[in-house]
Amino acid sequence: MTVEASAYSNVIETVEELEAVYGQPSQASIIKEIDRVIPAYAAFIEASPFVGLATSGPEGLDCSPRGDQPGFVRIHDERTLMMPDRRGNNRIDSLRNIVVDGRVGLLFFVPGSGTTLRVNGRARVSVDAELCASFAVSGKAPRSVIVVTVDSIYFQCARAIHRSRLWDPESWIDPADLPTPGAILGELSRGEFDGNKYDAEWPERAAKTMW
Repeated sequence: MTVEASAYSNVIETVEELEAVYGQPSQASIIKEIDRVIPAYAAFIEASPFVGLATSGPEGLDCSPRGDQPGFVRIHDERTLMMPDRRGNNRIDSLRNIVVDGRVGLLFFVPGSGTTLRVNGRARVSVDAELCASFAVSGKAPRSVIVVTVDSIYFQCARAIHRSRLWDPESWIDPADLPTPGAILGELSRGEFDGNKYDAEWPERAAKTMW
């Protein structure tokens, strides 16, 4: 049997089988999880310029990158976080999911830090004019704000960051070695979409629609 074939045959079917392989979590892994934002966890939220937003809906799962100036996720109180929905591609996959199934997961990154912060909770999409206006940048308010009720929050140890060498410039690759968005669009449309024009116009388009 090949390695590829065995990957599909030796499959865990129950939680008991899974726990037999991995054992029990350490004490530190248990006590770090709480249901509110304490000052130590607030420090990571306020320093983070990048968050992964995971949602679930009838059409499937979605994980969306969210980035802004450090502290763009506002701590309203110890159980409530608020995140502006900045300009994007208008697919609104995450927002569609939240409207139907409010369960969300957040993963906060802080450049240079190996520690990340995880939040699980329930979200709503608010279009309250005053709330949206309070998140305005350069006079431009988001069209909505994602309001998250925290169910659990805890830090994630640094192993994944260290293994990936995420913040090590020597591990970074030249973006020119990757396909451009325009090249991908051109290939997927079999040449009907002008990918070169898309790439050429991107910097100016992004500058005008950042907020």
